[in-house]
Amino acid sequence: MSRLKLLGQNIRKYRNLKGLSQEKLAELTGLSREYIARIETGVKRISLKKLFEIADILDANCSDLVDFK
Repeated sequence: MSRLKLLGQNIRKYRNLKGLSQEKLAELTGLSREYIARIETGVKRISLKKLFEIADILDANCSDLVDFK
């Protein structure tokens, strides 16, 4: 599985643990819901700046989001 898909799965996991919808995460990050969906499915890349922002919103460490074990 590609690293982008694994990153997306981790973002989805932490988003669900936080109880946020894709739409709410999109609103909090200034991204579209479609873009969040594409990140979570591994179709779109994400900038480090947005990765840090998403990690903060999800109360996760970036290392949690990029843990591909």
